[in-house]
Amino acid sequence: MTAVLHLSDVTRVHGEGPTAVQALRGVTFRAHAGELVAVMGPSGSGKSTLLTLAGGLDQPTSGTVSIEGVDLATLGATGRARMRRTSVGYVFQDFNLIPALTALENVSLPRELDGERGRAARTLARAALEEVGIADLADRFPDEMSGGQQQRVAIARAVVGERRLILADEPTGALDTDTGEEILRLLRARCDAGAAGVLVTHEARHAAWADRVVFLRDGVVVDEQGSDEPEGLLAPEAAR
Repeated sequence: MTAVLHLSDVTRVHGEGPTAVQALRGVTFRAHAGELVAVMGPSGSGKSTLLTLAGGLDQPTSGTVSIEGVDLATLGATGRARMRRTSVGYVFQDFNLIPALTALENVSLPRELDGERGRAARTLARAALEEVGIADLADRFPDEMSGGQQQRVAIARAVVGERRLILADEPTGALDTDTGEEILRLLRARCDAGAAGVLVTHEARHAAWADRVVFLRDGVVVDEQGSDEPEGLLAPEAAR
């Protein structure tokens, strides 16, 4: 079965010469449809670098990053941006909301940029805000919301519409325990419905929602728990 996301022998080097830093060293990684993969490791292990490469926000020094069989390097910057608007949802640690836009406008913007009519885009955006439990905040601006509320807007933006791949970098960091569990349940449900998900986390209790856990250290995959094939995945109840 073709992986939705496939990193093949990926290396990412930042800088040059004696000060160069190898963030990833020959990493191969897959996430299939219907699968939630947790990525764990100490600070500086390469977790966030893996996610930025997977989302086409950065390019590998060597190796290939493919989404649904398409090598991102062949798309160019415009093609990668379009893929992020249509097929890939990305939850950033620092939210990346646009201050001058309301919650509804922040969530609907990717759909509108891709040509969706305004009313249809806003309908999808309202549904996504409802899904994360903050439909009543649709008309608020980011500076009128708490950090946790902003995080939920960012998650709504990541899951709005039909997303084949959802990338989440510590998505519960600004949330209380109960709300964090709700968000993980939402990510789990999206994967059960057919999306592939990659969750970067340092919390074992959050990784327990995943079908598979990949451990990074010094830019290398050092361990993996769970099956690499969807047919052998633990049922969500067993994983938790």
